[in-house]
Amino acid sequence: MNELQTKILTDTWVAASWDEYIKVIENPAYAKAKGYYQHGRMRIEMPPVGNDHSRDHTVVITAASLFAAIKGIPMNGNDNCTYRKTGYSEVQPDVSYYIGENANVIPYGTSIINLDIYPPPSLVIEIANTSLADDKGEKRLLYEDLGVAEYWIMDVQNVQIMAFAIADGGSKRITQSLVLPKLEISLLNEAFHKTRQTDQSQVIAWLLTQFQQ
Repeated sequence: MNELQTKILTDTWVAASWDEYIKVIENPAYAKAKGYYQHGRMRIEMPPVGNDHSRDHTVVITAASLFAAIKGIPMNGNDNCTYRKTGYSEVQPDVSYYIGENANVIPYGTSIINLDIYPPPSLVIEIANTSLADDKGEKRLLYEDLGVAEYWIMDVQNVQIMAFAIADGGSKRITQSLVLPKLEISLLNEAFHKTRQTDQSQVIAWLLTQFQQ
């Protein structure tokens, strides 16, 4: 713990006990930070403040929610929500959704979602601007262990979504969402490329026409 006592390293994995992690994440100095914990290691991420990350964050939320609304798919989304298995793991993904029969499983009034009581979200999305390697590596393994059904990584620099279906403790790339049936990942990628050329309202209007087909 000497390393943690002298300086909390952010945006990297650091060895820590569960109690040490909780002490850090509950420190007011890290009130706006995101925390991840798995297998005796923690990662504290300072919040991104850049235009690119925040814009792609907005678009991916709008796209997923719009598709579900048009197709009549029950869904509830969480923005920067905390999911915890006490003593074992914790995640705070950029975006997460409960979909289908689990859409309303988390009651209002719930703060940290206890995964010892509730199921994991159906879909988790991480917006990767400077964290791509970790989102593709350690975090993907973490979401595999938690049993999330589907995991998307929005690669801000390369303007693409990488989507993974998770089952039996592993994951594989997919080109069509399984939790939002018939949603083509290539269509989302086309939408994100359009955001580099025009404003979000025009991109959303274009997605609306595509989803209604």
